[in-house]
Amino acid sequence: MVEWSALLLPSLVATVLVFVASSLIHMVFRLHNPDYRRLGDEEGVAAALRKAAPTPGQYVIPHCLDPKEQASPETARKYAEGPIAVIYIGRNGAIKLGPFLGKWIGYAFVVSLLAGYVARAALGPGARYLAVFQVVGAAAWLAYSWQSPSDSIWKSKPWSVTLRGMFDGLVYAALTAGAYAWLWPDA
Repeated sequence: MVEWSALLLPSLVATVLVFVASSLIHMVFRLHNPDYRRLGDEEGVAAALRKAAPTPGQYVIPHCLDPKEQASPETARKYAEGPIAVIYIGRNGAIKLGPFLGKWIGYAFVVSLLAGYVARAALGPGARYLAVFQVVGAAAWLAYSWQSPSDSIWKSKPWSVTLRGMFDGLVYAALTAGAYAWLWPDA
């Protein structure tokens, strides 16, 4: 069985590779700029949200959680008139990238460790490069990408956004798989 300590170096290498790749994807190539659209009356919407003073969290419009209320003519009217939206509200103030990047690095490290754990359970020391690549790659891609389709199904997230995100996840998974396959311990 592969020792737990043997998972640390490939996880660290994978985390660095994923961080560099995500920085290139988002800040150099800007592949996700089309994911974000401007509202026609951004100032009016922002003013309405400020007036409502929501705390940070996830909101849905129309808000209707009771099945009995779903059947009411009032709720049917709200759905027919729209908009139907899921809104995420963050804290007010300047965007500070440091905390976001720190959480992203932590997330990438945990995904790498978990993908390595799956490979540790399935493969022994000295496993072939391709076998390690396949197991780690599949586990990492599941972690990085496969929650997004649920958002497109249930939260109206555009499928184009989901597919771009899944492509990112495939890149991150391949880098994670490559790091593990390269550094997998010999028998």
